[in-house]
Amino acid sequence: MAKIGVEESLHNVSEALKERGYQVVELKKESDARGCDCCVVTGLDSDMLGIQNTVIKGPVINADGLSADEVCREVENRLQ
Repeated sequence: MAKIGVEESLHNVSEALKERGYQVVELKKESDARGCDCCVVTGLDSDMLGIQNTVIKGPVINADGLSADEVCREVENRLQ
């Protein structure tokens, strides 16, 4: 299953992704995103983490305003 980086404040998203079988990595600093297939951020500090500046080759999903289920569906859609 894919490795998903999730910003540390998104606990509900992390749990929902784990329940779906994804390997979840907590993003505390830019280097945590390396090796992830996809990252989920709050949108508040995504540029500060540097995740949107080609740290990963996969998609970066802004979870702002989305429920945990909506984020999971977005992850699944983007990784197909």
